[in-house]
Amino acid sequence: MGILATAADERVADVRFDAERLIVDLVDGRTIAAPLAWYPRLLAATPPQRARWEIAGGGYGIHWPDIDEDLSTEGLLRGAPAPRA
Repeated sequence: MGILATAADERVADVRFDAERLIVDLVDGRTIAAPLAWYPRLLAATPPQRARWEIAGGGYGIHWPDIDEDLSTEGLLRGAPAPRA
């Protein structure tokens, strides 16, 4: 007897924010939410700067050109906050 499982697709589908969280939807239907406080550049950014993001790294990363911030879905899934300066 076999078990059918859909393959995980950790590529970015959409990015949004609420008052306290970064929220990333993945292609496979999962949603990752992380505290905005974990990412000081995003926390300090204006709403228009946060809204201007690009998919990077073959779909597995997010880049905010206005604030030079990059995050990966791998890091988000691991629950890794930004390194301290």
